[in-house]
Amino acid sequence: MSTSETPTLVDALLGLRDALAGVALPLATPPAAPAEAERRRLLDQLDDHLLPRVRDPDAATLVVVGGSTGAGKSTLLNSLLGAHVSTAGVLRPTTRSPVLVHHPDDTADVDVSRVLPGLARLRPDVRRPDEDADAVRALRAVASTTLPRGLALLDAPDVDSVEEENRTLAVQLLGAADAWLFVTTAARYADAVPWELLAEAQRRRTHLGLVLDRVDVGAERAVAADLGRMLAERGLAGTPVFVVRESVLEDGLLPETEVGPVADWLMALALDPDVRARAVEATRDGAVLDVAQRSRGVADAADDQRAAADRLRAAVAASYAAARERVAEQTSDGTMLRGEVLARWQDVVGTGEWFRRLEQGVSRARDRLAEAVTGRRAADPGLAQAVGHGVAAIVLDAAEDAAARAHADWHHDPAGAPLLQGLALSRASADLRVRVEEQVREWQGDVLDLVRGEGAGRRSAARALSFGVNGLGAALMVAVFASTGGLTGAEVGIVGGTALLAQRLLEAVFGDEAVRRLTRSAHERLDARVGALLDAEAARFSAVLEPLAARVVDGGALRSRAALVEVAARRAAGGGVGEAAGRATAGTGAGGAADGPGTGSTVEGSGTLGLSKGDGTAGPAGDGAAGPAGDGAAGTGRLRGAGLGAAGGAAGVDVGSGRHARRRGEDGGDTGDDTGRGLRAWWARVRRGGRS
Repeated sequence: MSTSETPTLVDALLGLRDALAGVALPLATPPAAPAEAERRRLLDQLDDHLLPRVRDPDAATLVVVGGSTGAGKSTLLNSLLGAHVSTAGVLRPTTRSPVLVHHPDDTADVDVSRVLPGLARLRPDVRRPDEDADAVRALRAVASTTLPRGLALLDAPDVDSVEEENRTLAVQLLGAADAWLFVTTAARYADAVPWELLAEAQRRRTHLGLVLDRVDVGAERAVAADLGRMLAERGLAGTPVFVVRESVLEDGLLPETEVGPVADWLMALALDPDVRARAVEATRDGAVLDVAQRSRGVADAADDQRAAADRLRAAVAASYAAARERVAEQTSDGTMLRGEVLARWQDVVGTGEWFRRLEQGVSRARDRLAEAVTGRRAADPGLAQAVGHGVAAIVLDAAEDAAARAHADWHHDPAGAPLLQGLALSRASADLRVRVEEQVREWQGDVLDLVRGEGAGRRSAARALSFGVNGLGAALMVAVFASTGGLTGAEVGIVGGTALLAQRLLEAVFGDEAVRRLTRSAHERLDARVGALLDAEAARFSAVLEPLAARVVDGGALRSRAALVEVAARRAAGGGVGEAAGRATAGTGAGGAADGPGTGSTVEGSGTLGLSKGDGTAGPAGDGAAGPAGDGAAGTGRLRGAGLGAAGGAAGVDVGSGRHARRRGEDGGDTGDDTGRGLRAWWARVRRGGRS
């Protein structure tokens, strides 16, 4: 594809979204349920994050606060804002309707028309009296001037909630994030569910910060080192880890010194353009590639649906084709010339005497037959009834067997078994006997029509047989059933002689070639009528399958759309999608930034002020002073504890190796870790009046 033909990234993502929306997985194949869940997650991720972010790169950065049950997510959020905006408690689940906090100036950036369109917005000032916030799928939106412009925080439900709906919503919200702030505890950081999500963050290259909450005083280094080892083993070396020690809450809030490093990390995402750009681009580019790759799995599931539909069709077709072949064989191998049919035929032609004189030839017996069929001796009406009953029995047996075989094949197929529930498809239709008997009578009429049609061209024969159409028709039916295949013992001689007698009579009247043509035509007409009956029986299965199979699409179209997304993404990134993400994460894992706050280390609450209110920088929000607006404008919010995490008194742990990384400065004091140095440099730039 030439460059001029390459769609823009937005167009490519829209095309991928349309292709995903068009995929249906109605058959219960093994991959169907997980693929359908994945398809919905992909649509959510496109609608909630990728499309809004690609359309508006400068919109507020959405940080989702997620984590395990009881990890303290809501308490952390409240502590950062200095206000109780999210419910915290001991009853589970606590966070039901997620809380979205944003600066008032960013209302448009987090509007339902832009982000998370599937979730309504509930605001305290417009809530209806009868509205139950916990009973609807919605976000509780809270505007706060404490939050800096350009940053939105979303408190998600527990990722391991006892309620499946909460778990599903938590995963959806994390998929919509520009960055994750993942919260776990010293007691639960090794749980399986959080690590599954962290592995997903690593695969997507999501900008990530990890809060290790409720750490006992004195155990910080040991716990953080073990967590760092686990992160490194899973490809997340360098992820910033913020240690929050077990503390006495003050009015339900953590001490400022404990949340300071987290506040600094978030403030950098809002105020430092370089940090923000690396974070947003890394998450976006990683998500684009991840969505394209995961879409191929959905395409494979779509192809599996097509294969399953073909397999179920083939099972029915094979069963009823075998039934039709069985009827054709049994109506031509002599099976019909047994029992009642043979006895009735003998009554018509007097074959008992014919057999007694078999050695003398068949001429006199043929004369006897001629008497019967020319009207001088009436053909026995019992023969037609016997033939009708015999053919009907063969067709019914074959149809019953076909239904049982097709039902068994579907029953043992994961895609077919659910389609059989509540349906009586293991047996032939209740009215099949009536329809079969009707079609057999119609076929007997076809045979008489053939005799009449052939006799009409032979005037002498027509005159001689003017009253013998029924008899000749009976002889033609016997000729159709004439082969001796499948018979044993005395039946071979009896049936063989019977067939020979009917053949000789017909040849004497119509000639050899005409008899062969009549026999072939009569059998073809019987086969056609039997085929129509069996097709109607098979259609009972098709009526269940085809409405579902009609919704199945070829996975190739979805694969093509995924490939176009990758091409468009590489073009948009100037030759390598994820280039920014690679710069952001090189040597630092999924969540690091080369010089951003918290990179590559564990940061503890310091207990000391890195920036005082007297050093020219405004204090925490709530003390009446403006926050640290990098552009010098008043009114930009400041998270509670911001600036307190930049002090050099905190010990750091290199989470890439799990080793202690305490350093000494020229004055002999601790300089802190790389995080501390990055924070101090960043705050110095802020004090100088620049955001970067």
